[in-house]
Amino acid sequence: MVAANGGSDLIYVPDGDRALIARIAAFLLKQDYVDGVFVDDGAGEIPGALPLTAVNLRGKARTATPAIVVALKTFCLDADDPLGSAVEISDTVIPHGQGMHGSFGRADTMNTMIAFGPDFKRGFVDRSPASNADVPVTIAKLLGLAAPGRGKLRGRVLAEALVGGPEQIPSTCGVAASTPGPLGLRTWLHFQEAAGVRYVDAAKKAEGDVSWDRWADELACAKPPAR
Repeated sequence: MVAANGGSDLIYVPDGDRALIARIAAFLLKQDYVDGVFVDDGAGEIPGALPLTAVNLRGKARTATPAIVVALKTFCLDADDPLGSAVEISDTVIPHGQGMHGSFGRADTMNTMIAFGPDFKRGFVDRSPASNADVPVTIAKLLGLAAPGRGKLRGRVLAEALVGGPEQIPSTCGVAASTPGPLGLRTWLHFQEAAGVRYVDAAKKAEGDVSWDRWADELACAKPPAR
């Protein structure tokens, strides 16, 4: 079963057939419209694909976990403006030019978020990584509310944006790569970590090592050591 998700698709294999999951992953990796493949950890290591836990997509939600998440291809039309000229392949009925999101391109993961009010610093530009997962826990903190949850995939309080908070939250950059799959193709992931939270920047499919020069203008930090 395939669930369209704009710039990515979710593929469900209800019986968890590992051989079938591996065949689907191998097929997808060889397609020119695919940027990366991620598989459910329960299927074990699949050559060319990274596990869902690498991108925080395997947690304690009661909804079914997809067997595969496929990131559809993104590219730019202007090398001098890679974010402003980004194009993505999308599984959607929206016509060309109407916009879409959900891909693993940096133009989709690097968004603008604005907060305004007496609890927030005035004119402050937050250089620390942040995501929409941080919004509810930050609001709960400001309102003095407890925000219990079933799992550990939670955001962090954006303390650096609050009055009296630090200027920046220390963060590190990292990269993860799958084992080689068909044709030597590997899924590469660039991410940042801050206050125990992982923020995903971009994913690319490449034969051998990824071209960091190609990513340089898209990513928020410099090339990290491979791990």
